[in-house]
Parts: sequence; C-alpha cells; structure tokens
Amino acid sequence: MPASPVSAADLPPPEADGSWRATATDQDRERIRNWYASWSAALADARAKGQGAAIEREGALLAPLAALPNPHLPAGDYRCRTVKVGAKGRGTLGFIAYGWFRCRIAAEQGLYSLTKTSGSQRPVGLIFPDNLKRQIFLGTLVLGDEKMPVSYGIDRMRDMAGLVERIGENRWRVVLPAPAYESLLDVIELVPES
Repeated sequence: MPASPVSAADLPPPEADGSWRATATDQDRERIRNWYASWSAALADARAKGQGAAIEREGALLAPLAALPNPHLPAGDYRCRTVKVGAKGRGTLGFIAYGWFRCRIAAEQGLYSLTKTSGSQRPVGLIFPDNLKRQIFLGTLVLGDEKMPVSYGIDRMRDMAGLVERIGENRWRVVLPAPAYESLLDVIELVPES
C-alpha cells in the first residue's frame, strides 16, 4: 500500500487566521489527517463483503489518488449523490450508492458554501482553500424536516469534515472520512446541473 499523501492537515495548526485548520474541531482535523487510512479501511471492508465490482464501477469517484489540479467548485446548482463505503457494524452493507439529489454551491463569507437541498440527510457548510488538488469542507448534517442546521462545532455527531477534489471535467467529489454514522467513508459526487 502506498504511503499516505501529505496534506495540509499534517501541518501544525496556525493561529486564528481564517483557515480551515483554525476553524476545524480537533476531531475533524484528525479525520482529515487520517483520510487515507479511513479510505483504505473502507475499501477493504467493502471488498471483504463482496462489493469489489461495485467499487470498480465507480471508477475515479472511489480511487483515493484520483484528485486533479484546480479543485474549485464554481457557484451554481449541481446534481449530487452519496456513496457510502465500508460499514461500522456487522451485518450492515459494505457499499450503498444513493440516487441523485440537488446541491448548491454559492459564494458566502469570502468562501464558498455547499448545501444539499434535497433528501433526508443534507450536508451544509463552507469550503476552505487547502492546496492545489483539494479544498476542505467543514459543515454539519441537517436531518429530516429540520429547517436550520446546527452550528458547526456544537454537535460532534453532526459535524462533517472532508476533502473537496476535482476528478474529471465538470466532476467533483467531497470525501468524508470516518463519518459519525453507518459507514467508514462517505463520498458525495457533484456534477453541474446544466
């Protein structure tokens, strides 16, 4: 197995400077720091449960090192879907691919925001710069018929942290290592609606 690629998460946290490292909780800095180990464990679990063909069908979406330069998501409406890889408990599926929902990327607070606008589990949060191949998503999970998200950093079971990467022309992913519920890795695929 190749060594884990270096991420800005491996650097010491700076003083409060508006960067994602200054905003992220300790738990989320750890999740981002260990993204590659989480991804490897999730793929191994899914393959052990007979999901190797499903993983291969997803191509670059589930390839850990598929990130391309220029990860910036343009503002606009997107189709998005979530793929859950690996399972936290026995007897649960090692791979689940959900259908398409709607997401929106918008300029907000000098950054960009990601909001999943449909579905029963809706990530919402900000996207921060990181390096030439990835940005960092920090957000929270809105559930069911809730109208307002819980503020980031208030409920560690709702907090979300992930890598935003471009994996093709007009194709991006948000990789959420070690999510609080169900899976070992969640990957949100985003493609522009038009």
